[in-house]
Amino acid sequence: MDAQGRGQAGDDNVDPADQWVFDPNTGNYELRLDPAGQAAARPSDRRAPGSRRAARRPGGEVADTDTRPLPTQGGRRGGQGADEAEERPPGGRAARRSGSRSAAASASVAGPASRRKRKPKPSGRKKALYWTAGVVGFVLVAGCGGAFYLYQQLNGNINKVDVGVENDAVSDGPVNVLIIGTDARSGKGNSGYGDAGSVGHADTTLLMHISKDRSNATALSIPRDMITDIPDCPTKQKDGSRKIIPGEHGVRFNTSLGQEGRDPGCTWRTVEKLTGLKIDHFMMADFNAVKELSTAVDGVEVCAAKDLNDPKSHLRLKAGRHTVMGEQALAFVRTRHAIGFGSDLDRIKMQQQFLSSLIRKLKSDAFSSPSKLYAVSQAATKALTVDTGIGTASKLLDFGQDLKRVNIDKITFATVPVLDNPNDKATVILDKGKADPLFAMVRADHALAKGKKGKGKKAPVSKAPPGLVRVDVTNGGGPIGSAQETVDWLQNSKGARLSTNAGNAPAKLSATRLEYAPNQADQAATLADWMGLSKSALKKSSQNAGDRVPMKLILGKDFTAPGTPIAAPTELPDNVQNVNADDKNVCAK
Repeated sequence: MDAQGRGQAGDDNVDPADQWVFDPNTGNYELRLDPAGQAAARPSDRRAPGSRRAARRPGGEVADTDTRPLPTQGGRRGGQGADEAEERPPGGRAARRSGSRSAAASASVAGPASRRKRKPKPSGRKKALYWTAGVVGFVLVAGCGGAFYLYQQLNGNINKVDVGVENDAVSDGPVNVLIIGTDARSGKGNSGYGDAGSVGHADTTLLMHISKDRSNATALSIPRDMITDIPDCPTKQKDGSRKIIPGEHGVRFNTSLGQEGRDPGCTWRTVEKLTGLKIDHFMMADFNAVKELSTAVDGVEVCAAKDLNDPKSHLRLKAGRHTVMGEQALAFVRTRHAIGFGSDLDRIKMQQQFLSSLIRKLKSDAFSSPSKLYAVSQAATKALTVDTGIGTASKLLDFGQDLKRVNIDKITFATVPVLDNPNDKATVILDKGKADPLFAMVRADHALAKGKKGKGKKAPVSKAPPGLVRVDVTNGGGPIGSAQETVDWLQNSKGARLSTNAGNAPAKLSATRLEYAPNQADQAATLADWMGLSKSALKKSSQNAGDRVPMKLILGKDFTAPGTPIAAPTELPDNVQNVNADDKNVCAK
């Protein structure tokens, strides 16, 4: 039942969005299901004759204690209910006025009388704040009591695939979500897109990492034309059996889905092997997701730094800002021939701009009414295919509530670094020199979003030239032969001729450590940079060392090989493409 008495969840001709009624006291919309005039009497609802069905708040304000819909008022004043009308004292208006004056005089002993005041109608801005703070996303609406009807509808929309891994919807640690956009032509209105007859590829792929404390998130865009290895992957067949799809070496990343019978679980395992990150869930969508979601939110703002005319995607935009939805929104995220060098890497930038703007829209004013929220919920769930771990509306609710704490300015999109493939100009290969540190940052749960610069930072320590770096290397937990291997690397690759193999350390260490004196700080800075040591790995003594006294590098159990950073970096490598989701000044060019 809504506030206007237009029906209940079981009615066939009722818009479910109309059943949500805004409660300004909580900042949420509540589902009203009781038919008009049929509010069941409860023991607590029985009042003495003449009492009002209200509760007094601090300050004398009177508020309803029953959140169910009010029956038709029929011209009554003061918001009286039916029981109050039946219990009026006899004697007509004069007697009632006299009685009211007497009651007021008696009430003055306990405190000043208060008259129920009509609550001011929330402003449009205040409503938007209520939505932003209280019901961001369909998940919070679905979470209201009595929303079983909507649960059932949304459950029916969701497709799911059993990839052989079922993780809990909510985790105490970091969360990694694989988001796949397929170019399959299936779906209404999609026959003109993608490759004719194709079962679809992993055309657009992002790995979204949400930090353990939910303070930040990183979305890594994986180029579809990157050459990589696809591992063997088990797939579930229609008869319930499992079939192992053989892996392949040196093929395009986008063939990890659809080709040879591969399902999203194969893309899942390919990304895990590529990044070293364990994936918790996947979400897959087709072309309709962009069209329907952009329409449900009344369009997404995008920016073009120049006129765009792409005959392949059918995008035509004048320079400036535009609001796109439906087919035009899809054309925007598919275009590449009108921007940059016309490559898939340029298209990734368009997609990141669009997704950033969509996130801002969803978190700001997209949910200005229950009907719009309902439309977004329907569009999102109809467009998604997910794993069984989040394969119901209730699981998506839990999942969304867990992740909604991330602020927009702490969400960063970055593209996995690649290089041109010297053997095939139409493909790219992984730039390991930049990709490995990037993946290590994400694995270590380090934020890519840059925080505010602190004041009073210490000046960086100058680094000593390689020829002056004097160090004894011992093995305190690394692989056998690590000390000599490290010395060889330092002397031959870095020019540190004064490095020496000092054998095994007297005790095992879980973490690599560099011990140095205050007057060796410049040498320590050079060696720490080479080895990828964190600040916690550096141990400075209180006394200066003699001219020929070496530093001590003890390789711990965290050491794998020289040249492999021991600690994950905290800053992005240079020239790794990235954009903050809260940056409104990004324009396609």
